[in-house]
Amino acid sequence: MIAHVINPGTSGLKLACATLSPSENPALPGQLRVALTRAELPLSQQPCLADLPQLAEQILALTAGWPAPDAIVGRGGMIGRVGAGTYRVTPELAQYAVQGQGGALVMNLGGPLALAVAQTRGVPAFIVDPQSLDELLPEARETGVRGLRRSAEFHGLNARAAARRAAYEVGKRLQDARVVVAHLGATTSVTAFDCGRAVDSTGTGPDGGPLGAMQSGPLPTRALLGLAQEVGPERTLQLLSGEGGVLALTGSANLKDLEAREGEDPQVQAAAAALVHQACKAIGEQVGALSGRPDAIVVTGGVARWETLMDRIERRLAWIAPVLIIPGELELEALAEGAGRVLLGLEPAREWTPPVRPTPAGN
Repeated sequence: MIAHVINPGTSGLKLACATLSPSENPALPGQLRVALTRAELPLSQQPCLADLPQLAEQILALTAGWPAPDAIVGRGGMIGRVGAGTYRVTPELAQYAVQGQGGALVMNLGGPLALAVAQTRGVPAFIVDPQSLDELLPEARETGVRGLRRSAEFHGLNARAAARRAAYEVGKRLQDARVVVAHLGATTSVTAFDCGRAVDSTGTGPDGGPLGAMQSGPLPTRALLGLAQEVGPERTLQLLSGEGGVLALTGSANLKDLEAREGEDPQVQAAAAALVHQACKAIGEQVGALSGRPDAIVVTGGVARWETLMDRIERRLAWIAPVLIIPGELELEALAEGAGRVLLGLEPAREWTPPVRPTPAGN
């Protein structure tokens, strides 16, 4: 099976041609083997609906020499609260992605572009584990303030792929395993997967997650309120996610620079110690959200390339469960595998329905 993959992000439009085949282990049929050929296109930081036809033409031209696809799969964006899985892209889903909640986000172009290219190719279009994936348990949503409830925006696409790989490494299917995944990058999230479901998560960005390369990590409530009063809400959000974290503590978010400075720079040493401590603490918190002892703990994301930090995290947590380090991200592989599981008949495609809008009071 062949799937062409479209992954728009802040750094550009990543493309891949994926050759998919089932796992050689018959006991783990959901695990696929994926071989990728990659390409990239530059992308405006503020793409819009009018850019879609030109981008689709560029994708078709760039991939013309690739093997003919059986499907086109794009990154899913903010399409309303949905469960995990592979969704068939319809015109209604594509329209909502660019005009609904979060329509200005670059990742929301993944589904519409997949549909535009698929219609030309005469094959189905899919998205996989969209950004608005939210499967939290009811008790994980609750807060102690009436009317305030938690949602679950996290690094769902990469986290689920990492959890699936970890389950495979310990000889299980994801739907039979308990895995905690820590995505540590510019932003962070730590998520508990119980039998395939993301039952709880720290969240990411300003809403949660431990210290990251550019994410502040949890702040004391009174200090946070004081900061918001001093600099305003918008500036506060920038400081929490985008200008915070290791960048704020050391002046750099470049891992190679930080690793080079770690041996002699007290600021980098202190930031590294804080990152390790907060990551381990957040992972322990998510272990407590599981129904039993985890089968594996995974650390992934860009910070997972910082070897000395990963050694420290593994030593701190190895008593709980095996710790797997998966540097970088598996987004292209995750998208390809999601399409492949549907093409190979391993799971059905899910059908998207528009989010239900609250009924106005008095109606």
